[in-house]
Amino acid sequence: MINNPLLHFEELPRFSTISAGDIEPAVSAVLADNRLRLRNIIDAAANKTAPDWQSLMAPLDEMEDRLSKVWSTVSHLNAVSNTPEIREAYNTCQPMITEYYTALGQNHALFEAVQALSARADELALGTSQRKILRDYLLEFRLAGVDLDEDRKKKFAELESRLSKLSNTFSNNVLDATMAWSKQVTDVTELSGIPEITLRAAADTAVRKGLGGYVLTLDAPCYISVMTNADNRELRREIYEAYVTRASDRSKADQSWDNKGVIDEILSCRSELAHLLGYESYAEVSVARKMARSVARVNEFLQGLADLAVPAAKREYEELQQFAASEHGQVSLDAWDIPYFSEKLRKQRFDISQEELRQYFPVDQVKAGLFKIAKLLYGITIQKNAQMELWSDSVEAFDILKGGVVVARFYFDLFTRDGKKSGAWMAECRSRRELADGSVQTPVAYLICNFAQGTSGEPSLLTHNEVTTLFHEFGHGLHHMLTSETHLRSSGINGVAWDAVELPSQLMENWCWEPDAIALISRHYRTGERLPPDLFDRLLAAKNFQAGMKTVRQLEFALFDFQLHQLAGPVGDDFVIQVMQQVRSLTSVYETPAFNRFQNSFSHIFAGGYAAGYYSYKWAEVLSADVFSRFAEGGVFNPETGARFLEQVLSKGGGADPLELFTAFMGREPKVESLLRQDGLLA
Repeated sequence: MINNPLLHFEELPRFSTISAGDIEPAVSAVLADNRLRLRNIIDAAANKTAPDWQSLMAPLDEMEDRLSKVWSTVSHLNAVSNTPEIREAYNTCQPMITEYYTALGQNHALFEAVQALSARADELALGTSQRKILRDYLLEFRLAGVDLDEDRKKKFAELESRLSKLSNTFSNNVLDATMAWSKQVTDVTELSGIPEITLRAAADTAVRKGLGGYVLTLDAPCYISVMTNADNRELRREIYEAYVTRASDRSKADQSWDNKGVIDEILSCRSELAHLLGYESYAEVSVARKMARSVARVNEFLQGLADLAVPAAKREYEELQQFAASEHGQVSLDAWDIPYFSEKLRKQRFDISQEELRQYFPVDQVKAGLFKIAKLLYGITIQKNAQMELWSDSVEAFDILKGGVVVARFYFDLFTRDGKKSGAWMAECRSRRELADGSVQTPVAYLICNFAQGTSGEPSLLTHNEVTTLFHEFGHGLHHMLTSETHLRSSGINGVAWDAVELPSQLMENWCWEPDAIALISRHYRTGERLPPDLFDRLLAAKNFQAGMKTVRQLEFALFDFQLHQLAGPVGDDFVIQVMQQVRSLTSVYETPAFNRFQNSFSHIFAGGYAAGYYSYKWAEVLSADVFSRFAEGGVFNPETGARFLEQVLSKGGGADPLELFTAFMGREPKVESLLRQDGLLA
């Protein structure tokens, strides 16, 4: 095992040396070693009159860190370099990981040791972070079924194992269904209206596939561009239908990828888990870990936003209908017409389009400006690291320095490619923590997006929407990398309530709308000209264009998720579709086609961490809008405000209650009016 590259814990992953055959042996070795260490920890605790932090929590952190270093690398490769061999190895190991954590959470001897340490918090003068870690850990024990009898523990473990497999199946089905669809077009006139940059990318895809003409795919850059710009209505309908029926019975692809049964079983398993723990629904289990704390409070929050947003969305849709009819002779609108005519209305009303903006946002300029903004706000310097090994030629690595010292590192994997899952996310590679020798481990992040690569000698050009996505994920990265916490369970995003974890990411998006920031991130890719003031003014004027429709779209996702997980009994055959129809009757302002199966690719809640938690995006938007108002008061690049946010919120990670951190910075609790005002929904 000494030659297994996944077990070289002292260094960053050497991706070129890792093979699928290394995965199962490495995972098995770490799990076996952790179980042995755990027995020694529990025996030591039993032989001591009272545990202390160094004898109990420090070795537990060491165990967790070693496993994380292996499994985070494996999970990362499964997401960004998915091959049949890596997928098979991942699928083999995931149940082993689930079994390990379930047994850990149900270990009553360990629970009692942590409980005993928590009872000594005052005696040992434990710090705020340590006390919160212990509170959180004890809650996790209870939510893992530590208090259940042996039969129920066994049932709980079986459900957790099944859920792990189901979520993985869901994710794989979405990836396979997305990758399987493509459309070759040989007559360029059928692609009228589609921007040149998309056509070049489609031509390059055709070449890679050994075909002529152009090949369209369901990758986000291609899909969004076609839906927004293609004059060919039938083409828009075809790609829309392919996208919203992925991994469903309505898809024309392999029916074995249909996620309906997977979804039903996931919901049934989650409901049964909740009942085993004594909760009415899985939603109650979810909010027990979150800032909102109660199901009723989340329902009230979402309903309150819907009451304000739906009337605005209806007005916006009526305007769109009138525009399409009067200006383009399109009397009725289908779902595949909405993005197309919305973009035309935006162009007419504000004389601006995402494609026009794209030429001012070459990816290298956006990155350079983003790094400068981070320096102005937080006093950090970002430099390229040529020594870190990468998994693709399109990936880059960087160091973050403060006071001339490297405090963090990150990988940038920004472009779509075969074998890479869609979407954008931040994941941990290494977490900051104090090691046994007193040194501090440097945090390292994976920052992933799916932008179109440059083609035919041209650089990658981002829409303004994509720029905000990049800023969003970088905000998550800063939360992970700029932590000052030295305990693994409170470092970075660890221990942060899920409905507060989006605060730093959504906060960063605000700088995409500030003139001084735009001056740093924009430069015409050919002339070098910065975004002209009149174009920026039009961009700003269009900021809240169809804000009501955008809000109800997010509320549809959030309400659907939260209503699903308030299920108190068995899942009926049509339950999921009925919930979706019910939610759309409350939020939708135009009819959704009967063939739409969006839920079958809703990976956030069926293969991610957002089950009964998708509302977190809107919840955290309230927090971020409120916080940014404080930045705006003193100048968006005010280093004192940045330093205060870094010290009082960003660096604290999960070391304190998020509401306490928020009120420490703002001097008061959050106000939803800040978000409504920011979105133009408050008169």
